[in-house]
Amino acid sequence: MTIAKWQDGRIAGLIGGLAVLSAPLLAQQPAQTPLQRAKAAVERTTRSVKATWGIYVKSLETNEEIAIDADRQMETMSTIKIPLMIEAFEQIKAGRFALTDKYTLVEADSQPGTGTIQRLDPGAVMTVKDLITMMIIVSDNTATEVLYRMVGGPEAVNRRMDAMGLKNTRAMNVPSRWFPSLRSAPSTEQFYRDGKYPFGLTTPREMGRLLEMMERGTLVDKNSSDLMLRIMRGQLYRTRIPRYVTGYTIPHKTGDFLPYVGDDVGMLEAPGRTIIISVFTGNHFGSGDMLEHAIGLVAKEVADYFAYRH
Repeated sequence: MTIAKWQDGRIAGLIGGLAVLSAPLLAQQPAQTPLQRAKAAVERTTRSVKATWGIYVKSLETNEEIAIDADRQMETMSTIKIPLMIEAFEQIKAGRFALTDKYTLVEADSQPGTGTIQRLDPGAVMTVKDLITMMIIVSDNTATEVLYRMVGGPEAVNRRMDAMGLKNTRAMNVPSRWFPSLRSAPSTEQFYRDGKYPFGLTTPREMGRLLEMMERGTLVDKNSSDLMLRIMRGQLYRTRIPRYVTGYTIPHKTGDFLPYVGDDVGMLEAPGRTIIISVFTGNHFGSGDMLEHAIGLVAKEVADYFAYRH
């Protein structure tokens, strides 16, 4: 036997021995559960877009959860309008004002950005319920400005969140402070990178807890929870969670400062199942449409998994 043949034989033997040794080790590795596979699919989607992600998902029937950096405090943008809505309903329950109370638009209240009230003439009259509805379904910033003033500002919202044990959920700025700060910045990107004026802060898990209480009818009270859900089901911005999802009713609320921030939080509702889904992103400097596409794919993975489980 030549030295070369001897070496080839020895190498083959070593490889064979390693294969025999590794086979039991591979056999010992547990197969992924369906929930683990669903989480892995969500994680693959998040890696397709360079951004900071925070995701929290929970089935209210099975208590299954998917949590990806779910306790990271992140910029809410307009999803902070959900805690503001909650505080308004708490004060309505306490008798401080009523859903039927009238508000008359004055020019000083008009705020830029999303919404339609800014396009109305001063003197337009609407109810408190109108203001809450417009704040949620078209993210109206003028309605937000007025409702913050009615409840006592971000401080009142934060006290409510503290009382609920949600220490990371903070209302930070009203529109009449936030927009002038943005306009005075050298650029929108620099304004975002500096991070000095967040509109609001929360974690995916804390926002998910609020949504869960709303679905269970324990947020403020059953009637208030039901009305908040009805309002959120009227959401007009449908390019994120609902983008690729069928077979579910989807009450939700978006928040955005594209392309840097794209958030969407809500519920997937179908007979016999309700899934909380809370998606936050930040530090994104690419295509806003691609970010929305990725959020839509995350929601589809979640919806498909729970449809299969059902």
